[in-house]
Amino acid sequence: MTLRHTTAETFSKVPEVTLIFWILKIAATTLGETAGDAVSMSMNLGYLVGTAIFASLFLVAVIAQIKAKAFHPFIYWTTIIATTTVGTTLADFADRSLGIGYAGGTTLLFALLMASLFVWHRTMGSVSVDTVNTPKAEMFYWVTIMFSQTLGTALGDWTAGTAGLGYTGGAVVFSILLAAVAFAYYRTAISRTILFWAAFILTRPLGAVVGDFLDKPLASGGLALSRYTASAALMVFIVICMVLLPQKAAKSAH
Repeated sequence: MTLRHTTAETFSKVPEVTLIFWILKIAATTLGETAGDAVSMSMNLGYLVGTAIFASLFLVAVIAQIKAKAFHPFIYWTTIIATTTVGTTLADFADRSLGIGYAGGTTLLFALLMASLFVWHRTMGSVSVDTVNTPKAEMFYWVTIMFSQTLGTALGDWTAGTAGLGYTGGAVVFSILLAAVAFAYYRTAISRTILFWAAFILTRPLGAVVGDFLDKPLASGGLALSRYTASAALMVFIVICMVLLPQKAAKSAH
């Protein structure tokens, strides 16, 4: 192993994209939905205040992530959870408080996500997670993730609500789409970077509809669990996974 290879691996601060990565991503996005709703709805703080709270947590987490000298699973997944909670309240604020509806919110957030990826690619030459090994690339990475999480929330709500599929139907749709992405990964020559971001985006609406399924009333097709109970259970599950299934840092591109 060359010195250059070792150094690149040492300073990579994102995890390998493995099965446990996707399990934790779905759990984190589901937690983001239940925790975001707990603050904005159960605590009656509203979407704007909830967004301000989680945006502050997101900023602190991103700073900690960027300042870290190596990959730390707890810091990384705390930042992911922060992006998904702020994504939940921000999407709800755009969809409902701004009055543009799920379709308008989804369209706006999709445009912002595409703009983020475009600027990132024009600036750094790649949007592959293998190149996230500098503070500048990390900033693009986390801004893009925040937009993808927010888009996923709006898309999940749109599918379950406006499209009339319900929470179970929405979960089935996004599970099928994720299976199609997995098939494309193993059976086609489609860019791995494109497939990664497609899967990353699709896991968020899956988490959104699963989160809504857990805490929405029985009359609305949910399980009527307490948002606090669901959030606590998901947090315990995430911590157990991190402890029992250690992750390695991704190998950086040279």
